[in-house]
Amino acid sequence: MAGSRGPRRWVRWLLRHGAMRQTVARQAKKGDLGATLIIDRDTVRDPFPHYERIRAQGRIVRSALTLTTVDHEVTQTVLRSPDFIVSMRMPENAPSLLQALMKVGGSYPLGPAEPPSLLSSDPPDHTRMRKLVTRSFSAKAIAALRGRTEEIATGLLDEMTATAGRNGRRADVIGDYAALLPATVIAEMLGAPTSMREQFLRWGEGGAYSLDMGLTYGQFRRSEKDIDALTDWMLGHFETLRRNPGDDILSSLVQAHDEEEGKLADDELLSIAMLLLAAGFETTVNLIGNGTRLLLEHPDQRARLAAEPELWPNAVEEILRYESPVQRTGRVAGADTEVCGIPVRRGSLIITHLGGANRDPAVFPEPGRFDVAREGADRHVSFSSGIHYCLGAALAKMEGEVGLRALFERFPDMRADGLPELRGTRVLRGYRSLPVRLDRAPVPA
Repeated sequence: MAGSRGPRRWVRWLLRHGAMRQTVARQAKKGDLGATLIIDRDTVRDPFPHYERIRAQGRIVRSALTLTTVDHEVTQTVLRSPDFIVSMRMPENAPSLLQALMKVGGSYPLGPAEPPSLLSSDPPDHTRMRKLVTRSFSAKAIAALRGRTEEIATGLLDEMTATAGRNGRRADVIGDYAALLPATVIAEMLGAPTSMREQFLRWGEGGAYSLDMGLTYGQFRRSEKDIDALTDWMLGHFETLRRNPGDDILSSLVQAHDEEEGKLADDELLSIAMLLLAAGFETTVNLIGNGTRLLLEHPDQRARLAAEPELWPNAVEEILRYESPVQRTGRVAGADTEVCGIPVRRGSLIITHLGGANRDPAVFPEPGRFDVAREGADRHVSFSSGIHYCLGAALAKMEGEVGLRALFERFPDMRADGLPELRGTRVLRGYRSLPVRLDRAPVPA
């Protein structure tokens, strides 16, 4: 089995990414806007001017492989419409060679984009599975977590202060704080050991590549290996929870799987657990990191928050709008339909660029201006919309507000200290490192 893993993985990469990379690269050289957003590294680093070029071409633009949009109304319509689905199946009339390669390649690891993940499931399965975890992310549940989140933030900032004191007042906001805060919160929510949080983050970084199109073989290989490692750990953790169940989400899911026949299949249990763990920190790491960078670059907005701390919740909405942690999502037309008067044929894949829709001037006046007091900032689509609206949106917003406010109140004179490093993923936008200097670190009374 181990001997065939490499060749099988190569076939899987070829089917999902390798052939696509060649096609996309050719189309990008011809000036195809959608292809450029997939393959061009400079565009990935700064996609916003490219979004405006797409906007200038129309509300829905046809590219080599997909339809694409940066229009806010179109995006909302597609994400909310029952005519669009997330599951993509191989057609029954697919060429025999393709079908043969699919068999040779074997199944993909249960990553966040693989069925039966909530991200790639449609009703009624999506409805049934989501109902099992919705209560844990209710407004009441998140409000109850706020105090604990503040305690975790304080402890991490104490550690960050001590570490920076030994490093000439230098620190990395991502590695020392932004990544650890949500990783600790979600680990506690899921009954997972917080001692594993750094390992979860490493596995999550590799797994995040699986959301992108056109991966290199090296990226694909790392993604599969990290997902496999997390799968092995999670299966072992299920056994621990069966022996010693707790008052946490995973314990309740394991119980639903074991005791309520037909409620949760084996692969559904694993898929939900892994998605909750990874999604529980991925968006929030990027939210805190992106917010820190924006406030360092806009001292006037930082000063306003210091003077008017009641603006922090709105500031989080504006950060989500201006620098969306998730830049795009896709849907497939399940039937011939229309979107804002534009015909879309059954089977068409449309990429909704959330980061572009969040800067639609028809919805957000002066969209390129960062304003923590912006009216209507919460109209962003950073958490998607419709039935796939992010389950953990309220948790991410709460953690972002608590984490950013605590950071800037503890270090009011913090400043950038070197170039930040973007992660390089296309779907998720955030930083791998964000070096700062902590010139003053008052200890709270």
